[in-house]
Amino acid sequence: MSSVEKTPNMIEDCLERIATIHGDPTDLVYERLFDKHPDMRELFILDRDNSVKGNMLAQVIECFLDFTGDKHYASSLIATEKINHDQIGVPPETFETFFTNVVDTFRHILGNSWTAEDEAAWDNLITELNKSVASQ
Repeated sequence: MSSVEKTPNMIEDCLERIATIHGDPTDLVYERLFDKHPDMRELFILDRDNSVKGNMLAQVIECFLDFTGDKHYASSLIATEKINHDQIGVPPETFETFFTNVVDTFRHILGNSWTAEDEAAWDNLITELNKSVASQ
């Protein structure tokens, strides 16, 4: 029986480093989002316990991991959520803004330990995910 060498998943590795350094990044992701896009704060006016924010970020991270892995559902889920969010007045381009904010926050958390490989992996992920969702 031959062993199969697993290719390192730079996104997964980066997320593990973030968890080790910072723990749950939800508060920082949304703090940075609202600083740059204060108009988005009103979208979460009913989220008094931050559970919606936490759930939304967790789903996005799960989609990132799926998209870098087996690609079972990420593109379809994001495309569906764009439609669902459009129904409540959230324009589709908000997703790309959110994805970019998440990556910017991760870069901030990792600081000097953010590598050129991290940058390339995240840039590729966001570019390819946006293309995939746009083609649906």
